[in-house]
Amino acid sequence: MSDALITLVRGDDPALRDREVQRIVEALLGGDDRSFALDDHTVASNRRRSGGDDVDVADAESLDLPVFSAITTALQSPPFMTACRVVVVREIGNLSKDQVQWFAEYAAAPLDTSRLVLVSGSGKVPAALEKALKAAKVTVVGPASEKTDEVLGTEARDAGVHLTADAKRSITQRFGEDASRVPELVELLHSTFGEERTLDVADIDAYLGELGTAGKFDLANAIDKGDLPAALEVLHRQLTATSARDPKPVHPLVIMAMLVSHYQRFLRLDDPLIVTKEQAAEVLGMRSPAGAGFALRAARDLGTDGLREAMGLLAQAELDLRGASGVDERTVMEVLVARLAHLSRRHQRGSSRKPAGSRR
Repeated sequence: MSDALITLVRGDDPALRDREVQRIVEALLGGDDRSFALDDHTVASNRRRSGGDDVDVADAESLDLPVFSAITTALQSPPFMTACRVVVVREIGNLSKDQVQWFAEYAAAPLDTSRLVLVSGSGKVPAALEKALKAAKVTVVGPASEKTDEVLGTEARDAGVHLTADAKRSITQRFGEDASRVPELVELLHSTFGEERTLDVADIDAYLGELGTAGKFDLANAIDKGDLPAALEVLHRQLTATSARDPKPVHPLVIMAMLVSHYQRFLRLDDPLIVTKEQAAEVLGMRSPAGAGFALRAARDLGTDGLREAMGLLAQAELDLRGASGVDERTVMEVLVARLAHLSRRHQRGSSRKPAGSRR
């Protein structure tokens, strides 16, 4: 059984984070009976409905809530028929101020017959608890990676599943950002094909399922390159695909807001006095001059006229999304993306493509 009295589990992807929690719990149990040794609790939001409004539950009351009382009782009670008791507390971002204080005090002097696993969940770890856990030198763990290609490499290697480079590429392209689907796929491929053969695209295609989610910046990046097929594919993923991390498709108005913000960054760089990527980084508040250099180059390619045209396209599309044209939302977004990608491609062809930092 592990000697770690307290473990903090972080991770943005709920499915991958839960797999890490299960791995840690199994190690902590060390073969003990789960029904005797394990208490698993989820902290609900400390906000509740009152008269139609959300209000905070009083801290004094929060210590007496049934779930929290069960947690504190489990942590402070001696184990029954096992070496120790494992207590999992999920969604610690929902802890109230007094609950955080209780855990901070517990972290300073944990019971040696209990093993506490704190799971960050969807909310941030409260600052006071973070400080207390750091002071107690608590072990912090999480998924080794949440990138689809890296998760695929690790899972396939551990399972003994052999894939060609094309097969790996096909999986990462289909799954997109949805790395949580990888372990299940690898397990399925292992049970179907075993470890004796190397699988190609034709072998795995029937097992890949629907398109996964796309990255936050993938759409803007494809548009900036003038790559219309890639931009439309990303758009369709955002409008339809879901994952453990993103349980709902992205709403068209949210996509619109991201695109508006993207082009507003270019507008801030449309200044003849901004000539280096370092200056661009300062204007945009970015740490990486290299990243700012891409934005500066794209802004220069479009120029003032191109940026004006782009903002006009965005403004008209937003009106159309709100019902001005009667066209359905998907079509409005497809037309907008096509026009923006065409605009980027047209200005790239007419641009000298001088490196950022040199005047035209």
